[in-house]
Amino acid sequence: MLNFIYYPVSWILWFWHKVFSFVLAPDSGLNWALAVVFLVFTLRLILYKPFVKQVRTTRQMQELQPQIKALQKKYSNDRQRQALEMQKLQKEHGFNPLMGCLPVLLQVPVFIGLFHVLRSFNRTTSTAFGPFGSGQELTPEENRQIGNYAFSPEDVQSFLDARLFGAPISSWITQPTESLAAFGGDIPTRWEIAAVAVPLMIIAGIATHFNARASVARQSVQAAANPQSAIMNKLALYVFPLGVMVGGPFLPIAILIYWVSNNVWTYGQQHLVFRRIDHEEEQKREAALARRSENAPKPGAKPKRDKKKGAAAATGSTDDSGVSLGKSDAPESTGGSGSAPTAPKPGSRPKNSKRKRQK
Repeated sequence: MLNFIYYPVSWILWFWHKVFSFVLAPDSGLNWALAVVFLVFTLRLILYKPFVKQVRTTRQMQELQPQIKALQKKYSNDRQRQALEMQKLQKEHGFNPLMGCLPVLLQVPVFIGLFHVLRSFNRTTSTAFGPFGSGQELTPEENRQIGNYAFSPEDVQSFLDARLFGAPISSWITQPTESLAAFGGDIPTRWEIAAVAVPLMIIAGIATHFNARASVARQSVQAAANPQSAIMNKLALYVFPLGVMVGGPFLPIAILIYWVSNNVWTYGQQHLVFRRIDHEEEQKREAALARRSENAPKPGAKPKRDKKKGAAAATGSTDDSGVSLGKSDAPESTGGSGSAPTAPKPGSRPKNSKRKRQK
């Protein structure tokens, strides 16, 4: 059903495993761990632009909060009119609420796809690719004979044999004892698995908390005061990190590696994008102040006036092209003689009509 997600995820994981196989042994736990890490980096790089759009949308939503609250108060008794005015406001500012949660929504199928592919290395008899099969789980020996999406049976065997600090990368803390015995060779103990899984769980929980803390710190005072936002902030700060700790014992080590690398990427990306957007906004403010200072008159200086325009406005005369003329270029009346006026000679002073009238 979701093969359009499973196959791309498995092909990316397969690619990075082959790349690191040039340097490390194919069945090395470090090889598979790096393949998972770079799978996360690849997927997050694809989702980089939606993440930037999410940050801009969130910041724009915070800027519009006063206007949104004013509309909610004004049309509190008319829900339909309130919705129309909200849509109008969003359209005027180019605001799309969907972009605020799009990156999170896109990461959900990616996580499900990765979890499914990694968990499918250990299959059950009741379902071919089910991560939570209700039937009996196949032994590693039986799984080695079956391929897994982009992976051949040899690749599946390589994954099941891979160990990280003595713990199989496909194992988890609560794994049944008979399933652990099926690994063969040096059978891993539950303490060996916990020694690798627990630090990953702690790092994942701490990283989740600090990522949420960085997001909450960027919220405006109005947004943080909202009761719904306050509840979501508490969930993100404390409940979600605790959920990682509680669910960690039921997740394979490979999934915990994904969770840690995903949170590390998110932490670095958040600070990079926030710094970039803050720098852009600072440049915009400086440019606006520079334009304002250029247009403003200097201290103690009088505003400049265009003498030609002032003279043309006083006489109300224009030439044939419609351009205003000064007093010296405007036609003068000759006392009703009807003769055309003569232009003054270069260097001569214009005649004073007041003196003529006095004489």
